[in-house]
Amino acid sequence: MLAALEALVKLESPTEDLAACQDVVRLASELATTILGTPAQIRDVNGRPVFWWGAENPDVVVLAHLDTVWPKGSFTPLWKVEGNKATGPGIFDMKAGFIQALYAMKGITGSAALVATTDEETGSATSREFIKEISAKAKAVLVLEASLNGMVKTGRKGTAMYQIKIHGKASHAGLEPEKGINSTVEMAHAIIAVAALENKEHGTTVVPTMLRAGNTTNTVPDLAVLDIDIRSYSMDDLKRVDAAIRNLKAVNADARYEITGGFNRPPLETSSTMALYERAEKVAKELGMPHLGHASVGGASDGNFAAAAGAQVLDGLGAIGDGAHAAHEWVDISTLETRSKLLNALIKDLLDD
Repeated sequence: MLAALEALVKLESPTEDLAACQDVVRLASELATTILGTPAQIRDVNGRPVFWWGAENPDVVVLAHLDTVWPKGSFTPLWKVEGNKATGPGIFDMKAGFIQALYAMKGITGSAALVATTDEETGSATSREFIKEISAKAKAVLVLEASLNGMVKTGRKGTAMYQIKIHGKASHAGLEPEKGINSTVEMAHAIIAVAALENKEHGTTVVPTMLRAGNTTNTVPDLAVLDIDIRSYSMDDLKRVDAAIRNLKAVNADARYEITGGFNRPPLETSSTMALYERAEKVAKELGMPHLGHASVGGASDGNFAAAAGAQVLDGLGAIGDGAHAAHEWVDISTLETRSKLLNALIKDLLDD
């Protein structure tokens, strides 16, 4: 398992690099040939490569992704092992999870498939409908995103992203500022209004992030642009925030608002996950493993799309470690085999129904 993981990590695969993603899927297929005896299909989904190994119409979908957030050259060295800790770009999120899944498919002969996309880290724009389609037909979707200190994930926030452009009017900041329409001042009002939309009861965060305005220091700015990141455990609350942002009113009636964006991923709610979680605990107990535990987290995954399609979902079945999207990203390699065996037993248990 460690050798396979090393090969996969060393082949860097940032989402934006299509050639690198094609290469990593080819490598994953070669690993499937070595480990499982037959290569994977490499499917084209809206111009992006997708790894598929197993049944054509699976009852159990094992869902992963092979892209990472890391530009090439982000890690030096690319691969390092010290004791039980292995580090490298994307190792925790989620190449170790993919390797665990690949080994978990050993001996699986029923209606199950391991599917890995290559655009998850940028929002799954090309693969989300594909994920919904295969999930709608499945009785279970098992997501190999990393665990939370070994716990599986039974809840995830939904996400939305917006951009506000405020169009004003330029004028000389010293000679005749009154003839301008100051987009920066108008955006200040918008930022305060947007930030006030958070709701701690539902874990709803509304965060103004990227801000750009103005051209020169002596010109009244005629354009300001703001990006907003929104997350919530409640779809109703995401809809509330959506309506409020789209109905923002200009304080300066002469300023013009242009609002784009919207929902990215719906929440993964516990109504879609707890039945499979209880099943996983039962399987873990039969294997003599300790209690798994479960948690709800702020980050989203493709499991959100699977649940939106009506599937029962269990997320966080992947690696034990830490540092997703961080420079200290690592996995505990002593747990790879145990987690893989758990997944194998859970798939078999679901197929026995």
